[in-house]
Amino acid sequence: MDFPRALRDRRTRLRLSQLDLALRAGTTQRHLSFIESGRSAPGRLMVVRLAESLELPLRERNELLLAAGYAPAYPEGSIDGPELAPVRAAIDRILYGHLPYPALVVDRAGDLVASNSAFGLLTEGAAPELVGPGRNVYRLALHPDGLAPRIRNLSEWGRHILAGLGHLKELRDELAGYVPGPDHSSGQLGFAVPLQLRSSLGDLRLMTTVTTFATAVDVTLAELRLEAFLPADQETADALASAARQTIPAGPAPGQAPGNM
Repeated sequence: MDFPRALRDRRTRLRLSQLDLALRAGTTQRHLSFIESGRSAPGRLMVVRLAESLELPLRERNELLLAAGYAPAYPEGSIDGPELAPVRAAIDRILYGHLPYPALVVDRAGDLVASNSAFGLLTEGAAPELVGPGRNVYRLALHPDGLAPRIRNLSEWGRHILAGLGHLKELRDELAGYVPGPDHSSGQLGFAVPLQLRSSLGDLRLMTTVTTFATAVDVTLAELRLEAFLPADQETADALASAARQTIPAGPAPGQAPGNM
């Protein structure tokens, strides 16, 4: 896709007028109109300013620069590479610090990067080919050989997961086939959709939170998501705390993930 069309598509997707974007980027509507029509070729700095003004993810900012004929501005390191070693060590400590509750880190595609030891409670009985680093956690959650048979509110929880997969159309289409129709009898009117899961500890009710690295300047880091589970009732909190007293290790060594699944 050429740069004028790429810029125009992203602007209209965000429902911004040319004037709105021009004001954000510190230029004029006339200049922006010339850029979008191909009558004016923007400099590299202008492309960066426009991408920042659109608040695009780092991957899309690089794509916009490439479309304009410039080299990407943001590196894309490997989570296991030396350049992101301090990040990996920080992630390991965060995961350990969230115990006795489950927590995991996934990449842009939803593939597992790391998890803590409590995450094993969620994967009990799942087919081995669905579990472990590099496996897709959303497929694990909804596949009939994964968590699905143990999820009491599969319809609600499944739709909650599908709602966040707009950028992964093929995966969303696949997983939608595993989710039953809406359960109008559930009566769920709380502030969040809890995961209601059968486990060896009894029935668990868990809420989720998602954390990202908001100030990241590396594409890989910017796309990581830390998904942490919290007890939605006291019974769940007590069950997880009791199990943890028997299983939590002493602590992670620097750069070593605790309980990777």
